[in-house]
Amino acid sequence: MCFRLFFKTMNKEETIEYLKKENIDFTLIEHPAVFTVEEANRLNLPHKEAHAKNLFIRDEKKRNYYLITLKEDKVLDLKDLRRRFGTKPLSFASAEDLERILGVKPGSVSALALLNDREHRVHFFIDSEFQKGLVAAHPMENTATIFLRTEDLITLVRKNGNDVTLL
Repeated sequence: MCFRLFFKTMNKEETIEYLKKENIDFTLIEHPAVFTVEEANRLNLPHKEAHAKNLFIRDEKKRNYYLITLKEDKVLDLKDLRRRFGTKPLSFASAEDLERILGVKPGSVSALALLNDREHRVHFFIDSEFQKGLVAAHPMENTATIFLRTEDLITLVRKNGNDVTLL
């Protein structure tokens, strides 16, 4: 029987409690739900340098999944990513895959959702420009944003068992 059947995905409150338990320093800002970078920018959140966009993609066989966190103004070339990392053709994963694997709905995906990936299926790529500073992430829903140190986020993701690659 699959272990996933027994695992309850974390919600916003549980994610915040987990960060506290792990002694992660963060700032939490509650706000109306946002679904795009443009909507988030209208909120005038602090730490503009930490703002990110998150892309959940998969290979054509649906065997490998990737979460990519980029600076919000960057464009990702999936063909270039495929060439650089030797993957099969890539495309965006479905909302069903997002909810099944990361336990979040579209608009709420962020690197913190990797904490719900108990099968460690998702490889995490993060823009190297975040490396020495802060990164923004939704805590399982898009009604709040957490700002935390990128190195703390990477540590949490690795502790969860997911691979991490700097882009």
